[in-house]
This record gives sequence, C-alpha cells and structure tokens, in this order.
Amino acid sequence: MFQVPNMLFVLPEMVMLAMACVILLLVAFTGTRQIHWVIGLSQFTLFITALIVVWNMGEGGLTFSGTYIKDNLSDVLKVFVCVINMLVLLYSSRYLKARGLRQGEFYVLAVFSTLGMLIMVSAYHLLTLYLGLELMSLCLYAMVAMQRDSAVATEAAMKYFILGSIASGMLLYGMSIIYGITGSLGINDIALAVAGSVGDDSILSFGIVFLVIGIGFKYGAVPFHMWLPDVYHGAPTAMTLFIAAAPKVAAFAMLIRLLAEGLLDLQHYWQDMLIMLALLSMIIGNIVAIAQSNLKRMLAYSTISHVGFLLMGVLSGTDEGFAASMFYTLIYALMTLGAFGMILLLSRQGFEAENIDDFKGLSDSHPWFALLMLILMFSMAGIPPLAGFYAKLLVIKAAIDVDLLLVALVAVVTSVIGAFYYLRVIKVMYFDKPLVTHRLDAGRPMQIALSVNVLMILLLGLFPGALMQLCSFVFV
Repeated sequence: MFQVPNMLFVLPEMVMLAMACVILLLVAFTGTRQIHWVIGLSQFTLFITALIVVWNMGEGGLTFSGTYIKDNLSDVLKVFVCVINMLVLLYSSRYLKARGLRQGEFYVLAVFSTLGMLIMVSAYHLLTLYLGLELMSLCLYAMVAMQRDSAVATEAAMKYFILGSIASGMLLYGMSIIYGITGSLGINDIALAVAGSVGDDSILSFGIVFLVIGIGFKYGAVPFHMWLPDVYHGAPTAMTLFIAAAPKVAAFAMLIRLLAEGLLDLQHYWQDMLIMLALLSMIIGNIVAIAQSNLKRMLAYSTISHVGFLLMGVLSGTDEGFAASMFYTLIYALMTLGAFGMILLLSRQGFEAENIDDFKGLSDSHPWFALLMLILMFSMAGIPPLAGFYAKLLVIKAAIDVDLLLVALVAVVTSVIGAFYYLRVIKVMYFDKPLVTHRLDAGRPMQIALSVNVLMILLLGLFPGALMQLCSFVFV
C-alpha cells in the first residue's frame, strides 16, 4: 500500500537540490561575471541546510518506503558536513582566484557533491546509498580534473576516476550478492534476514568482502590506497581539501549503515577484514609518510594511518567503539581542514606552499600561524592535551575492551613512529632559516576562521566531554 512520504524528513536535501539548480542556472547564464553571487549563494545554501537540519532535530523515522532514515546519526553528521564544506569554500576562494580556477563550475560541483554526502548519510537502502555515493564521487572526479592545463592534475583525475569506478563496481557487486541471499535492498530488512538465517553464511561473507573493498577504497585504507597520495598531490590544494575532509564523514555513515546496522550479526566475518585494513593502514601509512618531502603527500599517508585508527573503533562492534570512531572522524575532519587551510594560507600566485621546506622559518615571520600549525601537528601526532590524543585514546580503549590487544599495541607503536614526521614540520618552522619570504595575501575572514578552526581542536582536547557525549547519544 502506498504511503505518503514525510517530506519534512527530506527538507534539507530538497532545499539544497533547489538551490543547487538555481546556482547552476546562474552559472550557465552569467559565467564568471557574477561569481560573487555564485559564491554567496553556495555558502548560503550550506548554511541554510545546516540550519534546517538543526531546526528539524528530534523526531525521526523512515520515509520513502523505508529507503531514507532520519535519526540522530544523520542529523549530527549532516550539520558537520555542511559546516566543514562552508569552511572549505571560505579557505579556497583566494587560492582559486589566484590560479584562474574560481569558476562557477567548482561551486556547482561542491554543492551537488554535498547533496550526495547528505543522501549517503541518510540512506537506509542499498540503492539509495549507492546513488548518494555516485553523486558525491562523480562531482569529486570532475573537481580534480578542473585544472586542465596541468598534466599532474589530469593524471590524478584519471587515476581517481578509474580506481573509483572499479571500487564502485566492487561495491555494487557486493550489494547484488547481499540482495540475492537476503531478498532485500533495505538495510533494516537485511539485518532481519541475517539475524534469522541459519546454516552456511559463506555466500553472504563473499558479498561482505566486496562491500569492505568498496568501503576501503572510499576511505583510502591499505591496500586500496594507491590513488590517495597521487590525487592529494596532483589536485589543486583547494580540491584536495574538499576531497580530504567531508567525504570521510559521509564514508563513516556508509560504514555504520552497512556493517553496524545491516550486518552486525555477521561481525565475525567483517571484523577480521577490518583488523587487517586497520593494521596495514597504520603501519604503512606512518612508515611511508616519513620519506615524504611534499607536505600534501605526507598528509595523504597521514590520512591512511588515521583511517586505520578510525576503523579500530568500528571493528570492536560495540556502541562505545562506534561512538569513539565517530568522535575520531569529526576530529580528523577538523585537523585536516586546519592542515590544508595552512597550505592555502601560505600559497599565493606563482607559489604553492606544499613542500615541508616552504614552512622553514615561519615562526620568525608569522609566529601566530606557526603556533597554529604546531597545534595541528601535535594533535595529529596524538600528543596531549589536544583533541587528536583523546580521539586516539578512545579508539585504542575500544579495541582493548574487546580483547584486541595486538591491534591496540600496533596503534600505540605506530603513533610513536608517526610523531617523527609531524615533529619534523615543527622543527623546520622554529629552527630552520626561511627559503622564501612568507607573505600572507589571505583576507581577515580566512585568518579568523582558520584560527577558530585550530583553537577548536585545542578546546576539544581540553574539554572533550560535550562532543563525546553527543557521539555516545547517537548510538544509544
């Protein structure tokens, strides 16, 4: 029997879709002549969407025949996705203008990609999840390829597109196997079918393998990390920042929906796979990052290691572990915003501040921003009292609570190894003589936003209770 969908549940997505179409028409008819209107409308769209999500918090449930869910997890992650992408657009504006890339197409792709992330976060059906994922991914592929006169960016876009297409195919194949066994595409129906199944689950485990491969690629976990360093390095820094932050939040939602909500009763299958992904990511990510002289590549391998930590909470299979992983994801997004924001801050026309040596002597010319970078690097290394330390502590505790002591031990050892390359950035800022003159062309709004961004990491390290309580509330 047909049921009228609750349109209030999808109001944020409807508003964003309508505004994205308005921005698209504005770009089509005016080109770059009205770029300030395009930027303003894009920021307004993200802001009003976040506002609607906050206003509409509370009542939840399923709609659109069980394909879409509104719950605490979706509400919190949507607000973070919108706020993160607002900051990305703010940080990127001057950088894009200096390189002739501040075109309407970038903002159209950014808004449509954000729409895909919101759909992913609320998807409660494999088909809806896949559509949201592809909407997000296709926009990201086009973003990376926007700098058409750069051979490096074009190569990065091709690698990203080809490997991303293969991963999407793997994910779709895994979904088709799950559908073939359970007879449903709805995540709730799959959970019921798995809970009620008796006998051999080997075919289901085969489907889970393909799902984990797809998830591993979207996260950039080892051994599906091949695209990440090349894309982070080859893409313009503004596009790298967009790829690095909010999509990881959407990928966390996909991970929770598929494994924690749909296939929790088969944890004994996917837990071992996630353990291998986590261990390999932490070990290879941290060790290879030591050899990097390019800061963007170093941050790419750093991301791979962070993914390993993030997966530790999920593989525990407990609500406390899921909450710890969510906390880690949100802190990671803030740290990534700050780190790439610093690269964008120091970059100017004709100069990309993407090498570690480009930060030499920063403390002499701009001590405040050197201090901000120091806080970011210490937090990524997991040094107290910053938020990165508390995030790592929570996921390690989640692993210990389920007797995964070896995983926790590897996490601690690789954290110590990882501290080396983070401290190297601090060393060149404070103890080396500058190779270039550090000139800041960034406006006051970006400087203030970046400062608040980094100080939030310090504040959340000193007082993590509120955010952790929010994450725990989501999984009650």
